[in-house]
Amino acid sequence: MVAFNFNLEHPPSAGTENFVFWHFAQMQYKNPNVNMYVFNNMTPSPYIQFFFSGGKKLVLDVDSQDKVTIFNQVKKIFCKTDETLQAETLAKEKKNNPANFGYMCTHECICEIPGQVPCTKWCIPPKELRGKFKFLGKDVEPE
Repeated sequence: MVAFNFNLEHPPSAGTENFVFWHFAQMQYKNPNVNMYVFNNMTPSPYIQFFFSGGKKLVLDVDSQDKVTIFNQVKKIFCKTDETLQAETLAKEKKNNPANFGYMCTHECICEIPGQVPCTKWCIPPKELRGKFKFLGKDVEPE
């Protein structure tokens, strides 16, 4: 659970108010299982309180800080690093899926799989599979 506490129209709370305005919706969207609450005009100084599942809590004092500083603090403490995100993206792309065909995959063409129709590059297809014979009624041998 995350609780944002600040006062409206209070100069030391301006950064927290802007942070909630610009980043709250995205934080909720990216963390659907986390309860997030905003408490207005209930505290003398602004702070963000994080409650963890083990019963521990963390309080960030954000008094007189701007939204960028607050964002960087939250990102540094709770978010994955850029290197980790890049490694996860690369690992996801490298998944060896047998349904993938093409360059840098297990098969470059579907005709390499047993039971599939071979490429017309390697053998002449039957007349019923040729477009000229099927649609135009012409019996033209490929060259």
